[in-house]
Amino acid sequence: MFFPAICLQLKLSSKTSARLGAAACCGALALGLTAYAQQPAPAQQLAQQAAQAPPTDSPAAGAQAAAAPGVAQPAPTQATTPETGQPVQQPPDAKNVQPAKPPEAVEINEDDLKRLLVGKPLFLRGFYLDNTLSFDEHGQLIGHSPQGSYTLCAVQIDKVHLIKRKVELEGARYGLHFLGQLAYEDPSSALDRVRITPKKKVVKITIDRELVVAPKKKKEKTAKSKAAAPAAPAANPAAQPSEPGEADQLEAVSIAAPAVERPADLRSGTTTSPAHASKLLKDALDRIFAPGMDDRMMVSLPDFWKLYYQAAAAKTDYRPSDPSVLRQNTVDQKAVLLTRFEPESNEYAQANAVAGMALYHTVVGADGKPGEIAVGRPIGFGLDENAVDAIRKATFQPAVKDGKPVPVLLDLVVQFRIFSKRTAVAGKPEPADKPAEPVLPGPYSLPNP
Repeated sequence: MFFPAICLQLKLSSKTSARLGAAACCGALALGLTAYAQQPAPAQQLAQQAAQAPPTDSPAAGAQAAAAPGVAQPAPTQATTPETGQPVQQPPDAKNVQPAKPPEAVEINEDDLKRLLVGKPLFLRGFYLDNTLSFDEHGQLIGHSPQGSYTLCAVQIDKVHLIKRKVELEGARYGLHFLGQLAYEDPSSALDRVRITPKKKVVKITIDRELVVAPKKKKEKTAKSKAAAPAAPAANPAAQPSEPGEADQLEAVSIAAPAVERPADLRSGTTTSPAHASKLLKDALDRIFAPGMDDRMMVSLPDFWKLYYQAAAAKTDYRPSDPSVLRQNTVDQKAVLLTRFEPESNEYAQANAVAGMALYHTVVGADGKPGEIAVGRPIGFGLDENAVDAIRKATFQPAVKDGKPVPVLLDLVVQFRIFSKRTAVAGKPEPADKPAEPVLPGPYSLPNP
């Protein structure tokens, strides 16, 4: 920085020249200080250059401006809507957003099981008839049980008891009694659920469950402890006893548990995840119970029940799958039942006074043998299965059309009665001169006229 000098050429005396020279120097010094004060500081020059420079979107330019010392950065402007002028909410920065933590899984409790099971009309998918059943943690039956008609396997759970290693259920078994409805007449509207478990007895179902345990903490050995430990002498592997496996350890733990907490399967597993144990238990319940006639129940039914429910879903009567099967009224000679068959009743029907008539559609082949059979008007309580078994063992005379045997659809009506002392009393003897009328057996079959 330099100070401009002002030279004045005046013809003055020496004193006057000296005084004027001093005054001129003072004035020049004052002018120089004023000019220096009016010049911008280096930081202000940078700010003015940044303001006059054209805007740029390059990251380098932004970094350079932010790195300038002493420069005040402008506040970020908030975007506004052109219509209302209201500020627009900017989306949060993805880098600063913390991922939401998944909710901690809670182990299923007794109240949850009660909401799922108690008071609900359920079915046993396996059609088991025993009143005491045990299942493993996967819903597989432990041991053996006789199986029967699904119409005898309706259950209702009344009590639930949840303990460490198993679930204990108590309830009653119910039988389905159809009230003479045809398939196309909505059989569900004429169906009774009759309790067949005596009042002082219950159905007991036990389901093993995975035991939730705390994860074990592994102890890490330090390098010093490994170095300080003496080397173990080589031993004969054959002389050392083998360590028990995990399954053997689980069995030992289960045996040591109190009898009330001991699972049916002593080798039931353990887990450290409450979510896994809860899912495994719910899957087991789904394998054991059905809430109604779902697809899996339908697949497990015998064919004569499948054909019945297919007709009920279509709201029509049964039609044979083979279109060449004729009707009885379209042939020259009708099919005739040659042997009498007596479908047996069962203890459930007798104890609950279930009796009545049932209808079954039977395809009699050209060889006189029964083919496809469908329930037309069921009775339930396991009696329909007995009727179908008797039909399969019966012998028929085939229908004839144009001199050739042909397959035909034959409807068979079966009546089931209650065998009691009142029905067993013999009637009054008939006069000797009057021939005795043939007496039909208790359950009897009537062919079409």
